[in-house]
Amino acid sequence: MKALVTGATGFVGGALARRLHGMGWDVAALGRNTLKLEQLESEGIRPLQLDIKKMAGLVAAFNGREVIFHCAALPSPWGNFEKFYQANVIGTRNVVRACLENKVKRLVYISTPSIYFDYNSRVGVKESDALPEPISNYAATKLLAEEEIDKGFANGLAVVSIRPRALFGEGDTVIFPRLIPRLKSGRLPILGDGENVVDLTYIQNVVDALLLCAESPANTLGKKYNISNGEPVKIWRLIERICDELNLPHPKRKISYKTADTAAGMLEFFYSLIPYGPEPPLTRISVSMLANSTTLDISAARNELGYQPRVSVEEGVERFLKWWKETMSLRGGAERRRSNPQ
Repeated sequence: MKALVTGATGFVGGALARRLHGMGWDVAALGRNTLKLEQLESEGIRPLQLDIKKMAGLVAAFNGREVIFHCAALPSPWGNFEKFYQANVIGTRNVVRACLENKVKRLVYISTPSIYFDYNSRVGVKESDALPEPISNYAATKLLAEEEIDKGFANGLAVVSIRPRALFGEGDTVIFPRLIPRLKSGRLPILGDGENVVDLTYIQNVVDALLLCAESPANTLGKKYNISNGEPVKIWRLIERICDELNLPHPKRKISYKTADTAAGMLEFFYSLIPYGPEPPLTRISVSMLANSTTLDISAARNELGYQPRVSVEEGVERFLKWWKETMSLRGGAERRRSNPQ
């Protein structure tokens, strides 16, 4: 099979491109990060340095490719709407157009369950549940991107979408790598009552879901599927487990959700006044994720795609921690060599 992966220099795209290559697929990796593209090329994967926000080059890049995996996106709880719009909406529109012009057999798209959530707990959310107003520019533009996918389907494009929840694993740059520095500093309090449950999704389980979508039956076309590990965990117990493994202090101090949400809202207001300001140290979205319960119903993916999470949260965390320790050890050695040249 001949496939192309957009966003191949990202967390999901990179894992997918490597899995496909290992399965013997002819894989082209599309991205903008030169160093990561060079790494993929060294592993035998064809690199394509293109920006999906620009149509030029996409039609030629998709030529001859049977399956397109659209993993590229701008994911962040904070940022300028126009940047999100260009990356997530215009980028997806261009991908759909290039697929239609090349008559590709299948487009597999990664959306997000962020479109489901407001600032309250939501448990067992189904794909058909009513959607609230988007709580971030990311969620708003991914919802608009789904509309571009729907237009492509209406025009004859065979497409299946997934909404994977809270991805983690080796190569993670978002969830645990954001938490660990706060844990090291000892400045992360327990937000809420500490008993909330959340869904997580191990990276290789997401890759499994993407592969299932690439060859799923006709009745799945045009649909969106929730994806998670299907085993909600108490997030603060998991954080304590990570602390134990990395010899970090457990969070002790508790702050109510209302207090933390108010503080985050004030920070967001002040940071919004700074032109091109950085992300606040605390956002309302991050507070909600750590204080509220958020889980998905994945029965549709199980029944229609045949999705079955193969790697448990426990095993996935073990793999992540092993990778993290090795990565930090190598990074520390490199820093010591730079500071003590021979």
